[in-house]
Amino acid sequence: MRWMVPMLVFVPISIVLSLVHSHPVAVFATAALAIIPLAGLMGVATEELVKHLGSAIGGLLNATFGNATELIITIIAVRANELDVVRASIIGSIVGNILLVLGLSVFLGGLKYKKQVFSQDVAGVHTVMLVLAVIAIFTPSTFVQTLPAEWRTADNPRVESLSLWVSGLLIALYMGSLWFSLRTHQSIFRAGEEEEWEPPQWQRSTALAVLAGATAFVAWESELLVHGISPTVAALGLSKAFVGVILVPIIGNAAEHATAVSMAIKNKMDVSLNICVSSSIQIALFVAPLIVFLSLPLGHPMAFVFNQFELIAVGFSVVIAAFIARDGQSNWLEGAELLTVYAILAVAFYYIPK
Repeated sequence: MRWMVPMLVFVPISIVLSLVHSHPVAVFATAALAIIPLAGLMGVATEELVKHLGSAIGGLLNATFGNATELIITIIAVRANELDVVRASIIGSIVGNILLVLGLSVFLGGLKYKKQVFSQDVAGVHTVMLVLAVIAIFTPSTFVQTLPAEWRTADNPRVESLSLWVSGLLIALYMGSLWFSLRTHQSIFRAGEEEEWEPPQWQRSTALAVLAGATAFVAWESELLVHGISPTVAALGLSKAFVGVILVPIIGNAAEHATAVSMAIKNKMDVSLNICVSSSIQIALFVAPLIVFLSLPLGHPMAFVFNQFELIAVGFSVVIAAFIARDGQSNWLEGAELLTVYAILAVAFYYIPK
């Protein structure tokens, strides 16, 4: 990805701007631009390690680092007590992957090819996992509404305990899904992916060094990004919901999004669909539950509770994605439909009061 190299200039620019105490909006913007190529480098380094380690360990590594940038940003946001932004970014990542990225992939691929096909078996497995994720997201939030008015708080011990139970069960299920896709039913997920083996371009030590360095700089830039959220929201008149649902997920997953779109343009819809939906599943079943557990030692416990509009957004997104994936084929109009739903939700989140 040649585009990553020139964009790395934003790394020193953002650091210098923060050191000279420049305007917070400038620091926020340059940090966001710096994270995009750094996330791309993390992805490339992970892919190179996969080539060295083989399909089994490599697949696990890919699954683990698939949303590493998003995880780093949310951990730092939790530490800064930006819990509303964290919850919004979790919803935004799920919605963005299955509406914006999948929609753009299907749309651009459909403009080049009249009809594109993908595995119905894989799409079926992914759809069930997404529906389950929605059930898990809805349960604690709905449970809160059954409590007396004075108990309807996220820090209620009953809500916290339920969140931990749900999070633990989701992580266990995620581990089971990895075993399913990487071991017992590996052939299903490789069907349609006719990729030739490519030798590694980097040495293992180089890949490890790049992965470690990029991760460290992502953490640094995430600090600048998170600390710039409140001033940026105030200066631009945005709501934290819009920043969390729209901006943060795009920043954290831009490189992965570009890969999904490029695969669709090459008529590899199985690969594109797997990137989009697997990323949403990982956010819902692993990243979000892990954040619930990590929030305890970070001193800002976060319950697995979302507001009504966030729930509506993720519910509608999964429903329309399931309808489009049901027949194992796609066209440009279906991509346009996904993008339209995303645009409607983005506008709605934009008008949420600050």
